[in-house]
Amino acid sequence: MPPASLADLEERLSRPTPAVIEMMSQLPGDILILGAAGKMGPSLARMAKRASNEAGTPRRIIAVSRFSSPGAAEEFQQHGIDVITTDLLSANAVAYLPHAPNVIYMAGMKFGSTGQESMTWAMNAWLPGLVCERYHRSRIAAFSTGNVYGLVPVGSGGSREEDALNPKGEYAMSCLGRERIFEYFSQTHGTPVSLIRLNYACDLRYGVMVDIARQVWNGQPVDVTMGYFNTIWQGDANALSLLSLAKAHSPAWVVNLTGTATLSVRAVAHTFGRLFGKPVQITGTEAPDALLSNPCRSSVDLGIPLVRDEELTEWVAHWISTGGESLGKPTHFESRDGKF
Repeated sequence: MPPASLADLEERLSRPTPAVIEMMSQLPGDILILGAAGKMGPSLARMAKRASNEAGTPRRIIAVSRFSSPGAAEEFQQHGIDVITTDLLSANAVAYLPHAPNVIYMAGMKFGSTGQESMTWAMNAWLPGLVCERYHRSRIAAFSTGNVYGLVPVGSGGSREEDALNPKGEYAMSCLGRERIFEYFSQTHGTPVSLIRLNYACDLRYGVMVDIARQVWNGQPVDVTMGYFNTIWQGDANALSLLSLAKAHSPAWVVNLTGTATLSVRAVAHTFGRLFGKPVQITGTEAPDALLSNPCRSSVDLGIPLVRDEELTEWVAHWISTGGESLGKPTHFESRDGKF
């Protein structure tokens, strides 16, 4: 059954899997989450807290962010998560953070990066160096992106972790810079690191499927030039990301995190048209390449996502057709020039 309310959605996004609970029973120490107030951070932090409690290994889950939205910090606190309000780029902010044996790095800048290139590089490439210096003795799971690969032929099965990287645009290049910094400190300090190339998480309030579904629902044309994509239910992305903490090692371990299928924008749009009972307008023609990732390593080492693409499609359709809220943050997955 699809989530029936916002409370139900939040509960499912943060519901730990048995594998996460088992890992938390073995993982010692507190978990510090940097950049925790983004789209994915709140539910990931709650899953870490719930899994730790269910495993019988209580620990502090510490969420660090500017918490610029009203009530954002309180949302964490009501679930038993400690909060630290700070701008990580401000002088000595990282140095004053508490020690933690486990760090999840979620800080970064994507949307609005065009026109703010220097800020993008500072956030995506300089800040990781500060974090690595401060937490060189900790275990770190750091979020990256599939954008570091660039576009690949649709029939290729998606980019693999060992493929040559070809980032397009300053956002993707700065994300590669972030990876290189983590790799450098992992090699020179022996810091255990996992690099998570996420591509794309879907909450029912945002995500590539949500973008397509809302265009169909609103009678807007769906551009199929970027004709194919990967996606993963955010609850699964949370679980697999937490599991990557146990895979962190030196040199850094890299993993693609996404769903198991290559999805067609055109086909998904027509599925939503059928579910909504609405006509579908298509514009453009599918390009021969797209931003695609191969999830084989994740499937073998972390596990297969529990929510199937067909199920996620039905959930998104139900959410939108019943008036579920939107975060109003399109993914811009259709961007082919690397500008966000």
